[in-house]
Amino acid sequence: MTRDPRYDVLFQPVKIGPVTARNRFYQVPHCNGMGRSFPSSMAEMRRTKAEGGWAVICTEEIEIHPSGDHSPWAGGRLWDDSDIPVLAKMCEGIHEFGSLAGAEINHAGQMAANRYSRDVPLAPSHLPVALHDPVQARAMDHEDIRNLRRWHRDAALRAKKAGFDLVYVYAGHQLSTISHFLSPYRNRRSDEYGGSLENRTRLLREILADTKDAVGDTCAVALRFAVDELMGDLGFTSTGEGRDLIEMLAEEPDLWDVNISAWEHDSATSRFKAQGFQDDYVAFVKEVTSKPVVGVGRYTSPDAMVSLINKGRLDMIGAARPSIADPFLPRKIEEGRIEDIRECIGCNICVSGDNHFTPIRCTQNPTMGEEWRKGWHPERIAPRTADETVLIIGAGPAGLEAARALGQRGYHVTLADKAGEAGGRVTLERKLPGLAEWGRVADYRTYQISQMANVDFFPESAMTPDTIAEFDADHVAIATGARWTADGIGRQNPLGIDCADGAQVLTPDDVMTGTVPEGPVVVFDDDHFYMGGVIAEKLRRDGCDVTLVTPAGEVSSWTHNTLDQHAIQKQLLELGVRIITSHNLTAIRAGEADIGCVFTDAPRSISCETAVLVTMRRPVDDLWHARPALTRIGDALGPSTIAAAVYSGHRYARELGAPDEGNVPFRRELINLSPN
Repeated sequence: MTRDPRYDVLFQPVKIGPVTARNRFYQVPHCNGMGRSFPSSMAEMRRTKAEGGWAVICTEEIEIHPSGDHSPWAGGRLWDDSDIPVLAKMCEGIHEFGSLAGAEINHAGQMAANRYSRDVPLAPSHLPVALHDPVQARAMDHEDIRNLRRWHRDAALRAKKAGFDLVYVYAGHQLSTISHFLSPYRNRRSDEYGGSLENRTRLLREILADTKDAVGDTCAVALRFAVDELMGDLGFTSTGEGRDLIEMLAEEPDLWDVNISAWEHDSATSRFKAQGFQDDYVAFVKEVTSKPVVGVGRYTSPDAMVSLINKGRLDMIGAARPSIADPFLPRKIEEGRIEDIRECIGCNICVSGDNHFTPIRCTQNPTMGEEWRKGWHPERIAPRTADETVLIIGAGPAGLEAARALGQRGYHVTLADKAGEAGGRVTLERKLPGLAEWGRVADYRTYQISQMANVDFFPESAMTPDTIAEFDADHVAIATGARWTADGIGRQNPLGIDCADGAQVLTPDDVMTGTVPEGPVVVFDDDHFYMGGVIAEKLRRDGCDVTLVTPAGEVSSWTHNTLDQHAIQKQLLELGVRIITSHNLTAIRAGEADIGCVFTDAPRSISCETAVLVTMRRPVDDLWHARPALTRIGDALGPSTIAAAVYSGHRYARELGAPDEGNVPFRRELINLSPN
């Protein structure tokens, strides 16, 4: 297949200062939970993206000094020359495929509590650190400012020595000391570094000039800046100081990497923001600079990308999450295979890895983070080890991925599901408010297996132990999923919830399949991910009187890891959902429910005609109990996230016929003891 000429503009080279990008696909800096803690994994992940066609591949934040220590976050580090080899390995992998490597060097200032280094944090003014640590940052004096400029220059030189082609000056997301000096609400100085925008920009100007002087002969110098902080007059806006700053520095960097702030806005989930949601904020930048401009917006459509280029909005298509979901997105467009793109669903499971200091994972791409650890490639897979047949029962996320990957390996696969369409839990959840894009998990896999002559899908085909025996497959996988329980058993109530006769109790499955509850409705969320909040939202939008009760201190508390907890709680409050936090649901009776404070056990009763319990799911594993020799995968083995189900199906496909790898089925990066 060949590239559609409509997309030719995406493959034009772009000159960035002294270097040239081979096309317009630009992987902007993004965290990955690996960095210095899992450097081989990090390097191979970036290398794979270069193989996939991204012309520029950037790091996550790279610390430049112990006074900006992000521990325990697993970012990059360039404190001294001993840190160079880790990043040099990454650069070598990127250069292997003709791509450029970019280093986002940074001093975190007030954003770092220096838990490892134990240095006192630095900031333009005296302020508590932005974390929950009982630590304050001290106001920097002029010697501190001179030191910061030196640390940044030294780190830029180390980055050049490591092999980087672009070096960043990071002034975005309020995650850098430079952005703190720019800030009208963090910088309260009265000297030449505070007050007016010109004064607050002084440090940025100086570091930008220092960096160009140090490495600008061979490295491009990129400036990353959030043009709007969505804080009105309190912060930068794209019609106020955000635009003023870019006009002030228009021609000074070799490239502008522009976005909005803070991180939870820049990387908003698809539940709250559509593709291209940043376009209007950054559209002006090309009007005021002749330098290349890169922007982001979770773009997965090549037509949208072309439109941005042709309209003069952007020079390069920036991506973090789309490059995670499909590291080969550029090559698939170039080869005329856009239908094979694994489109990002905007769920932000990728972000949770960074927040947990563990390697990144992705709902759409189960190989993400496993490129070095398990040797998994996003596009290649070992051929089958035998001419055998595989029966997969259940066409949810795990079953679909197992069928797709086994079909790619060359196995003869039969996929059966009692439902009339493929998708399992995704078929229901994609219909919930804001979760439509999650349906791409099923859509991508359904299309891929439809193109495989060796994979057959049979909907409306309920399987029994007898029909399984009659089928006589060489291998059988049970991927029948899980269902939410109505007994209330969960984290807060390990023995369940007392439900009196006459009490109406529903589960999310009931709500998603069309059961209309009588009101008032109490949604009890002991799951703490998205389901409790989205069920409450759906019922409220359907006109129900809804109260959400949770033992946690806030709604959907785990979604801090996916950056949308604030948006979930805000939306529920605006919709009129009553929220009762730090309370357990202890009993359900006709017309009311008993709740108790999780700290004092103080009881109270609230009106409740229907309780919707979001507590736990139980595997649908009847077939396995009838035939325990069968293999369970996905939620049928252990209910978890959609990402975990996809991973489970992929792992089953990879490991079928492979030798046993022992107790640790992946490579580890072990710390070497110092000889001293």
